[in-house]
Amino acid sequence: MRIGVFLFGGVEMTDAGPGGTEPTERRYDQAAIEHAHRELLACGELAEQLGYDSYWLTEHHFQHEGYEVVPNGLLFGAFLAARTSRIRIGTMFNVVGQWHPLRLAEDFALLHNLSGGRGILGVGRGTVPREILPLTAGAVSVGSYDNPSAAAADALNREITEESLDVLDAALTNERFRHSGRHFRLPPPGIPDRGGEVEELTLVPRPRYPYETWQAITSPPTLRAVPTRGLGGVFWLKERRRLAADWHAFADTYEQVHGRVLARGERRMLVLNVAVADTRAEAMATVRAGHDEFWRFLAPYGWGRGYLGPDGRPADGDFVPTLEDSMAQGPWAVGTPADVAAHIGELDELLGLTDLVIFPAMPGDPYDRTRDQLRRFARDVLPLLPAGAGAPTADNAAAAVAVAVAVDTAAGTAPGPRPPR
Repeated sequence: MRIGVFLFGGVEMTDAGPGGTEPTERRYDQAAIEHAHRELLACGELAEQLGYDSYWLTEHHFQHEGYEVVPNGLLFGAFLAARTSRIRIGTMFNVVGQWHPLRLAEDFALLHNLSGGRGILGVGRGTVPREILPLTAGAVSVGSYDNPSAAAADALNREITEESLDVLDAALTNERFRHSGRHFRLPPPGIPDRGGEVEELTLVPRPRYPYETWQAITSPPTLRAVPTRGLGGVFWLKERRRLAADWHAFADTYEQVHGRVLARGERRMLVLNVAVADTRAEAMATVRAGHDEFWRFLAPYGWGRGYLGPDGRPADGDFVPTLEDSMAQGPWAVGTPADVAAHIGELDELLGLTDLVIFPAMPGDPYDRTRDQLRRFARDVLPLLPAGAGAPTADNAAAAVAVAVAVDTAAGTAPGPRPPR
């Protein structure tokens, strides 16, 4: 099982949770934002030391609320690559409609090559109209699958995303390429060059190493499109039975289109929110404000639709889950190391996990808590993951514990008690 770390990349807040400052009223200065950037680099270095496979941030813009303050995951990844040697680096997600696909291809290839093949290409359609509309001069927005008032924006966004992915593939995999579609004609006709006209393009550089492409899956059309294209699918914030249905539907579509049965967990990644403490009550108490701030951020965009509502049916776009809902329905693993390991074991039995990414820091969390959660998960949870379910071997688990203890000692903190194995 490859285990990565995903962070929103926000500023530290003293008033996270219900009753705090209204998000739209928050304004953070450049010192707070720069502090977050430096802490995020330090967390990436720590993640490598602790043995995590990958480290992911987001691409977001204009968020004066402080939730996500890294506008370019590829540029950030270049700084992290220079400070590390092994960990793979990805963005959840590069919002394709906000980029010219050739610039996205160039920037990714440069990061991938200079990092020695450690780049992961993450792509998605976006969430926030306030971001995508200014960056596209008002030409592209973000729709919602089940929001009829945004149907036209949704259809255009999907068209541009799919064609952009065609361009990305052509540019990254061919010595020479050209593309003629509804939204892009590359190269445009009539470009003069040294007495002739440009007929083809060559991306410089192109990836020297194999790479993976992962796309966010949050709607039925995307659930069909991603395996059809042959990309990896990323699943997050879904009630466990609905998650399992989508997880296996992805494999069915892949088999229908490509004529090959996917292996256990192949091309599917689960993101799981986690909180680890010495007792379940302590874990719930320390994560509750962050959980509620998480939903203050995302509920207005309708992300609660992945849950079940109080009537046991799929929730509508107005649903805001409690922490108890999130734990009971599966998207949050909260408790002791044994609790969290058991939660992962149940999901592994239900799905078959080979790629798990943990989300250990809630919006507004101090970065000291983020580092503590990274250490606790590596030191206390990894050794408890069920053998034979894609978990690390005993030797690898022991090595992870040794590294975590060494990092704790170097930081001047003593490792906490570990439950018996």
